[in-house]
Amino acid sequence: MKRIYDFSRNPAKRNYTVADLRALKGSGRTLSMANPADNDELRACVEAGIDLFVVGADQMEDVRRIAPHHFTGAGSTWAQFGSDDEIIAHAYETMRNGADMYYTLRSFDVMERMARDGIPVQSHIGLIPTFSHHCGGLRAWGRTAGEAMKIFETLKRMEDAGVFAVEAECIAEEVLAAINDKTTIVTFSLGSGKAGDAIFSFVADICGEASEEETPPKHAYAFGDVGRLHRQIHEERVAALGKFHTEVTARNFPYSQTNIGMHEGEHEKMLEALDKWTPTHR
Repeated sequence: MKRIYDFSRNPAKRNYTVADLRALKGSGRTLSMANPADNDELRACVEAGIDLFVVGADQMEDVRRIAPHHFTGAGSTWAQFGSDDEIIAHAYETMRNGADMYYTLRSFDVMERMARDGIPVQSHIGLIPTFSHHCGGLRAWGRTAGEAMKIFETLKRMEDAGVFAVEAECIAEEVLAAINDKTTIVTFSLGSGKAGDAIFSFVADICGEASEEETPPKHAYAFGDVGRLHRQIHEERVAALGKFHTEVTARNFPYSQTNIGMHEGEHEKMLEALDKWTPTHR
């Protein structure tokens, strides 16, 4: 555990620092990385020993409460902000809230502005689902030498802009293996082979839950079957609600054991009082 000051100059501790991640190059070590989407998933990732997190910026308060020492990146979606100034302001706010790096798909100019101000910038190479329209749909990248070189050139351009880390998504494994040690940028491999400095996967995919796609992508390997439990919970819920509905419409529920009764003798007194009652105001 390393003692640091965070971006707001508050004393803190982290399991990994920016320097630690950069030192992974050539070390023979690989870290695990996942994207807990809520507090339950966050606690599960902590208990499972996952090394690194990437979350939505709106989760940072919960992250620092539940996982105060985990290296955690956060960021924005492509369309969340309309201007470069807005996204840079958001990056500052996110870092002040406890993030350790900021994810962005914006221009090299924006990445450079952030990096120049000391923000560890994470970007994205290979398949970028947000831009899948431009490449003819969701597909693998780097399966030809020409496209592999374009990936490398983009990576080096990001390096020149000061980018700290990238998500390398659905790149041919030979490509990442060839270029990973030719850049200072930390690589998070998602479906791009074992050569990444960290291996990233979605919590839903790891746990065997429902995918965004009808057919999960090739890299979405399920180590569990939480989806089965979700389906079982849904079926049990429907069955319980159905029994409740049936008993209510049959006038069987509430049952005697679920009802509250008056104290002994009080019911007769109430009925006698009702018989004698007359309105006070006419």
